[in-house]
Amino acid sequence: MSEPMLIALSAVLSLSILAGAALMMWQGWLALKLRELETGRIAPEHFGGSREGAARIEIADLKERIRKLEAIASGVDL
Repeated sequence: MSEPMLIALSAVLSLSILAGAALMMWQGWLALKLRELETGRIAPEHFGGSREGAARIEIADLKERIRKLEAIASGVDL
């Protein structure tokens, strides 16, 4: 076998091994998320930023509503 053919076969074999490993990791991650959904548990990373962001959006929405109600109460058209 020539050297370029050996390099090409090695590259194809390496790529297929890496693709297989990536596929196994993807399936494991999907199984983990499915198990979390079935048990009703939420992963710890969901407790930080997403709740904080949602709370900030809700607070901003409430402030906007208060501002509109105050404008209505004072008789100002928006």
